[in-house]
Amino acid sequence: MAINYDLEERTAKFAESVIALVKTIKITAINERIINQLIGAAGSIGANYCEATEAESKKDFIHKIGISKKEIKETRHWLRLLLNTNPEKKEEVFILQKEVQELLLIFSQINRSANKRV
Repeated sequence: MAINYDLEERTAKFAESVIALVKTIKITAINERIINQLIGAAGSIGANYCEATEAESKKDFIHKIGISKKEIKETRHWLRLLLNTNPEKKEEVFILQKEVQELLLIFSQINRSANKRV
């Protein structure tokens, strides 16, 4: 039996988890910049995926999936910096880093499959 994964829901839950984590972090000048960038990138993953599912063409779909993939990589970058400035959040950040890696693999496969069908 195949398992159906709701990627829209998964990306939304990921962004919500990022928001929940950053709510626990003390705001400093450095953290504020990292947090703003991290929330923007994490939220953009799912937003661009939603746009991709409503794409007007295969080319548009591939483009939006590519943007999601870029946002995943940006999120990975900001998580790394967040961990560097908040080492006490190691366990929480590692969980998010694991999910971001899984999302990258998923979106990379979607991108490869879509490009083969063009």
